[in-house]
Amino acid sequence: MSRRATVVGVGLIGGSIGLALREKGWHVSGVDLNPAHLNRALELEAIDAIGWDSEAEITFIATPVSTVATLVEEALEKSPLGVVTDAGSVKHPIVQQIKDKRFIGGHPMAGSEQEGVDGATATMFIDTNWVLTPTELTEDQEFAIIREVVTSFGAEVVTLSPERHDALVATVSHVPHLTAATLMGLASAQSEEHYAVLRLAAGGFRDMTRVAAGNPSIWPDICKENSEAITDVLDDLIEGLSHVRNEIAKEDKEALLKRLETARQARVSLPTGAPRSSELIEVRVPIPDRKGELAAIFALATDLDVNIYDLEIAHSSEGDKGVAVLIVETSLSERLQGGLMANGYRPTSQPLA
Repeated sequence: MSRRATVVGVGLIGGSIGLALREKGWHVSGVDLNPAHLNRALELEAIDAIGWDSEAEITFIATPVSTVATLVEEALEKSPLGVVTDAGSVKHPIVQQIKDKRFIGGHPMAGSEQEGVDGATATMFIDTNWVLTPTELTEDQEFAIIREVVTSFGAEVVTLSPERHDALVATVSHVPHLTAATLMGLASAQSEEHYAVLRLAAGGFRDMTRVAAGNPSIWPDICKENSEAITDVLDDLIEGLSHVRNEIAKEDKEALLKRLETARQARVSLPTGAPRSSELIEVRVPIPDRKGELAAIFALATDLDVNIYDLEIAHSSEGDKGVAVLIVETSLSERLQGGLMANGYRPTSQPLA
């Protein structure tokens, strides 16, 4: 029997979630304010049916961030036994409004310059990060369900608090998009006087401004909901650019070279895909059967910059304890185990079978 899910908002991200679910054998229902979007999603086989599914095991809300909280509440009512998550790029304002253990905020760090369900693909989330933002209400069962579904898409789960998520994405997503849009605006304005500008806009300029081609309609809501973090990062960026300007104006080659070398080293050190199985190890963590233990371990791993590539929960046949089996890089296992022990856990490790 097929597992059942609902996707609310069948655009680029929602449509890709639907396609990824259906590729795994799920029965997917779609909800959208625009009937044309739903009909097109049916044509493209991103969904199987239209309307809320009361038997949905999981519901994804993939709509503009200003509408997410209201739709989460509706999804919790329409699917009384299922878990609910979302795909919005702002988390704290949403999570603040929803006080239900069946909801965990989420954010797939994926996208495309294309718009709507016609740009959706089942492979959208392969080798991408998918943030989950559990709270003190989150229980292990709900967290494990959402994590299992998301990782089945090929994504890697990163666990953050809602507040930390919003601060970080302001740096790595929101401000870069606004910067790219501003650069394109400068180039476009200059092109009115110098037609050659846009003809010369190739290579690095195209790479740097690629995100400016994304759907602009979602950004006013994002900027409104995450305005504090975004303005903080913009202040830092403006200050940094002022330093660059002064270094250039003063012909301070040494300071400028140091800045560029530091940036280059940071860029080449960005993490890539998962390591080979021979580079992985199994860390086993006994945990009490109580609310939030699994989310706490994942949040600790994120703080320690240790990625958990796979998870299994082995429940004890006696008592109220279990074991979380975590797959991590061998080179980082001591760091994780040290952090776990410092927080009262008693982990052990062994090579992969």
